[in-house]
Amino acid sequence: MSTEFNYQEQYPAEVSEARLGELFAGVMQRVYGWMSLGLLLTTIVAIVTLSSETILNLVFGNMLIFWGLFIGELILVISVSRAIGKMSSNVGLALFFAYSALNGVTLSVIFLAYGLGTIILAFGTTTLIFIILTVVGLTTKEDLTKWGPLLFVGLLGIILASVVNFFFASTALDWIVTYLGILIFLGLIVYDSNMIKKATYATVLQGNGSQEILRGIAVMGALHLYLDFINLFLRLLRVLGRRR
Repeated sequence: MSTEFNYQEQYPAEVSEARLGELFAGVMQRVYGWMSLGLLLTTIVAIVTLSSETILNLVFGNMLIFWGLFIGELILVISVSRAIGKMSSNVGLALFFAYSALNGVTLSVIFLAYGLGTIILAFGTTTLIFIILTVVGLTTKEDLTKWGPLLFVGLLGIILASVVNFFFASTALDWIVTYLGILIFLGLIVYDSNMIKKATYATVLQGNGSQEILRGIAVMGALHLYLDFINLFLRLLRVLGRRR
């Protein structure tokens, strides 16, 4: 899931290029730092869950609890995305880390489905691709705003197709959704990286560049890129991996 950054391209304020670059660097440092901590927290929680037979039985032996956790994740994502401008950045960050922890519980199942070598290969591949595409998103001079609606429609499409395939269990449709998902999340990594830059620049140049607002942009950016990374990783894992 990914949502739009809210900003307007109006630049009445005069800010030196050096100051603008300094503030943007601060935002990106937070984005990458918080995203990395979110991924680390997800990994730790997944390992803890996997190492406890009690937790595994509780989560995966009771579908009500599993779906409750899944729905809880969706609620947290929507809460952060929709209310980040109304809540403090600290609250938004706490919700982001809560989501990362819950995600670790539900994603622990991949260690049961795939070999460790395959997981490491998929994670390394995802990391390399992510680094390259974020650099593209942050350095491109192209206007990527028009990508937003197309990527959002594509995202809705693979979500709906996944729900439909839950009932029909079509192998062909499953692979189509997997490969389309890879393409969509490749695009979202570039797009979301670019939108973080645009949102930061527009906010500062409008004279609204307080640390609290910039932290809010960083929280949203960390959430978006975390979601892009995890979703790309899961789809690459599906392609690269062989079921045990």
